[in-house]
Amino acid sequence: MIPLHDLNPTRRFAWITVALIAANVAVFLLWQPTFRGEEAQQEFFFCHAEIPWEVSHQTNLASGGAAARSALQAQYQVGADEAAGLQEFLQQQCPGKSWLLSVFVAMFLHGGWLHIGGNMLFLWVFGNNVEDRLGRMLFIAFYLLGGVAASALQLAFDPSSAVPSLGASGAVAAVLGAYLVMFPRARVVTLVILFFFITAVELPAVLVLGAWFVLQLFSGVGGLGAQVNGGVAYWAHVGGFVFGLAVTALFFRGRGQRPPFQRLPRRPDYL
Repeated sequence: MIPLHDLNPTRRFAWITVALIAANVAVFLLWQPTFRGEEAQQEFFFCHAEIPWEVSHQTNLASGGAAARSALQAQYQVGADEAAGLQEFLQQQCPGKSWLLSVFVAMFLHGGWLHIGGNMLFLWVFGNNVEDRLGRMLFIAFYLLGGVAASALQLAFDPSSAVPSLGASGAVAAVLGAYLVMFPRARVVTLVILFFFITAVELPAVLVLGAWFVLQLFSGVGGLGAQVNGGVAYWAHVGGFVFGLAVTALFFRGRGQRPPFQRLPRRPDYL
């Protein structure tokens, strides 16, 4: 199921949602070496994206010494000399990388056109209503903290990973969780694809977002124990979504709601 748009009007234009989309697209097109090939992209990600091993050890791979070399060797199943060569490359390219800053930078990096296209579509469909309810400044903080929560859960499941982790998916998942709490019955026009059958139908948000979350949860559980060198960070999606659900249910459930309609008493009859 691919959401196309919702039938849930807002009271004001979602400037922050649009700005976040614009920032992600600008980074993808203007800063990342998007058009220079996969090798250039991977080098860029090692220097700028979040790497769980760096966060858990609070240092970067370039400065991590023998422990970092061992992590690279185990992750990529290479010899000691090749791991040392990769570490030396990182020492030359990005010796001062900040592991803390990378947690936030990674939220604006993407691995390809489908990656950024899917994330920005979900943010466009569901972000405007959440921003409308929370207000602009609170929405920015909520979005960024959702991304941090998403990274934290992914880190908890794989703290020794030396694979760059990037994308807005965790922060966007927090927005989806908030939307589900605030607008469970909102109608979402959704593209449904079943083999050769394609149609657009209106579905309640609780079904669209609930199905999305179940897919992420089962995919995350199915990947436990697997040794991978890249792929989808399903636990980051789960972490962001649960953060959005919990925080919104606890603090923002009724924020910004329109007051219920009250019928005025009937005017008196004048003789």
